[in-house]
Amino acid sequence: MSDWYREAGVDIAAGNEAARRYARLAQATRRPEVMAAIGGFSGGFRLDTARFPQPVLLSGADGVGTKLKLAFASGRHDTVGIDCVAMCVNDILTSGAEPLFFLDYLATGKLDVSVAETVVAGVAAGCAEAGCALIGGETAEMPGMYEDGEYDLAGFAVGVANQPDLIDGRRAQVGDVLIGLGSDGLHSNGYSLVRKLIAEAGVKLTDETPFAAPGGSTHAGRAWTWADELLRPTRIYVRPVLTALAAGLDIRAMAHITGGGLVENVPRSLPDGLTAEITLGAWPKPPVFSWLLQQSGMDVIEAARVWNLGIGFTLVVPAERTEETLAWLTTQGERAYRIGRIVPGTGDARLVEAGA
Repeated sequence: MSDWYREAGVDIAAGNEAARRYARLAQATRRPEVMAAIGGFSGGFRLDTARFPQPVLLSGADGVGTKLKLAFASGRHDTVGIDCVAMCVNDILTSGAEPLFFLDYLATGKLDVSVAETVVAGVAAGCAEAGCALIGGETAEMPGMYEDGEYDLAGFAVGVANQPDLIDGRRAQVGDVLIGLGSDGLHSNGYSLVRKLIAEAGVKLTDETPFAAPGGSTHAGRAWTWADELLRPTRIYVRPVLTALAAGLDIRAMAHITGGGLVENVPRSLPDGLTAEITLGAWPKPPVFSWLLQQSGMDVIEAARVWNLGIGFTLVVPAERTEETLAWLTTQGERAYRIGRIVPGTGDARLVEAGA
């Protein structure tokens, strides 16, 4: 039967080998609450009700989007798994949740075990960074569904918070301050437009960028290429934010800056009647965004609806605790900036020039 199935395009042996490799990768993310190794029909996780006596489970699902097209074109598959984890865990973090476990879904037309292992190694790396366990997933080989060498990747995260500690934005008020945490470039949004712009500019992924590598140094002893820049993984904010909450810092609302940029995502964290006034120029804009703005002809306000412009996560804090919060986040290795304030309004975001 397996020979017939292989002739139809599905290699069961390759799938079994991939699963064996995944199990080894998942072991490095294991938490004490995990009840069984990968390989069964489901993943078990024993909730620690001593730590969370009033538990609320928070969940999220997301993918990597058309950024995957750049992974296919460059043959670099080691970072997109981190993206997949980051997109999910940063979302549930906005409620103050600790990510507990993660499952991935990898679908392809023909399974390349080496590529799949590299992708899932990135997933495991992202889970380790977020402190959650990779407890299972699915690898689907579906001939005819995808172009040769292509795949799709999605993820699912579950986290927990004590009900009294949930952060839902209701405590945000006029006069609070908006703090932004720096992004590592584009993260995983706006890539359909990015791909269009680099194609129009005749840019190849192997070309050197017109700007330096982050920090101004070379990358592994060589020039910083467009593949290096565009495949930088989404930053995971879990550890610094949870550490800040555990230290007693008063965080009243949080937003993950994904599709829709600052303009669309910050208002999602606020109650009716409040507006986020965001000060343009209050943080350093990574050079990739300057290039994209120049190439597209977009103004910065329009671009703020597409890309994160250098801010990947936002926090709303009381004005009197702003400096304390900024200092704490800096000690945790974050690039943290005071980027705006909360004012009366209609539940939107307003971009203003510095000094206005």
